[in-house]
Amino acid sequence: MNPADLVVADCNQILTCQGALPKRKDALQDVGLIERGWIASYKGQVIFAGDEKGFRKEVQPETDCVIIDGKGLTGLPGFIDPHTHLPFAGSREQEFLLRLKGYTYQQLAQKGMGIQTTVKATREASGEQLHSLCLPRLDRMLLYGTTTVEAKSGYGLNLQDELKQLKTLHHLDEIHPVDIIPTFMGAHEIPEEYKNNKNEYIELLINKIIPEVRRENLAEFFDVFCEEGVFSVDETRKLIKAAKKAGFKIKIHADEFSPLGGTELAVEEAAVSADHLINITDKGVQKLAESQTAAILLPAVSFFLMLEKRAPARKLIEQGAVVALATDFNPGSSMTESMLFVLQLAVYTLKMGLEEAINACTANAAYALDRHESVGSLEKGKKMDLILCEAPNYPSIVYHLGINPIKHVIKNGKLVVKDGKRI
Repeated sequence: MNPADLVVADCNQILTCQGALPKRKDALQDVGLIERGWIASYKGQVIFAGDEKGFRKEVQPETDCVIIDGKGLTGLPGFIDPHTHLPFAGSREQEFLLRLKGYTYQQLAQKGMGIQTTVKATREASGEQLHSLCLPRLDRMLLYGTTTVEAKSGYGLNLQDELKQLKTLHHLDEIHPVDIIPTFMGAHEIPEEYKNNKNEYIELLINKIIPEVRRENLAEFFDVFCEEGVFSVDETRKLIKAAKKAGFKIKIHADEFSPLGGTELAVEEAAVSADHLINITDKGVQKLAESQTAAILLPAVSFFLMLEKRAPARKLIEQGAVVALATDFNPGSSMTESMLFVLQLAVYTLKMGLEEAINACTANAAYALDRHESVGSLEKGKKMDLILCEAPNYPSIVYHLGINPIKHVIKNGKLVVKDGKRI
């Protein structure tokens, strides 16, 4: 008998999302459904997921075991959000109003708005202020079921303020239940002071900022915005090679507004993920399908920017690419912390099957962060990261819109959200 210090008993359904990773094609349709499911953990790790008979045979709850009644609830792995820009200051409602009047994202950037607006506000904020701004955002993520999140710098665009963002993320990771995986994205934009000398900024990144971020061990990943008016494919390649030499894993903002070939470069450089892909080419789709690089799709961006074009989720899935989903939480193009909303958008706007979308928010999202050995599915030895929804079955999570059905959240075997409220 295995001892348990936490048990969730008699759920309507439990989705384990277990299986060989990454999930491609038909494998994305298997969510590991258990009817009338029981799940147990010990010291933060899953020890059992199955039916009551198996539970009674294999598990012995300890005297002080926490037991949660799962009747009427549906459980699934905590959401993994593999693409956010969490640490920023300021907001961009005025820019939003201009977009409602017809201005495009690119036109606003040409007017000195966009990312530069957030850079100015973030530079002006202290580390303490940035910390205070991020805490309620993390709480909202948790309330909507996110238990692991990737978070990028990229609103400092100089050594001092990039380090400030990354150090803030480390402090937050120490005190908040949500696990935070930091990404250095000094190559998010060209700062105003280098607008007429991009090469000098690239050299600053390569020779000073990248080495210092690595020396202080402040980030696991390096990301770059490969886009017209930002970094070309050749410039992106140069930055990536420097980042890889320094020991970073690679991500690329690729083919968002224009089909530059960032996706092909991501595959060429064995990046962990290529993200956005609204304007990916057929060649890019094929390259991804033949690779281990994950395609992270961000449906809230097309929705928020009111774009008619969306990432070709169906084509990517059918050709065999590894598809994951993320919020892209940021103040300019996706002001949402909710992976639940992204899951719903993926079904309604990207035409993903419900099971495909759930796996893309859990198992494959964990793969897109190189965390699939520990999170993303509910199976023995992995973290007990579980969300429990007031829903009779898992289709209800997407069928019933405009509410948050998540009642309880368990992180590392500890109840951190109870009855919809942060503990």
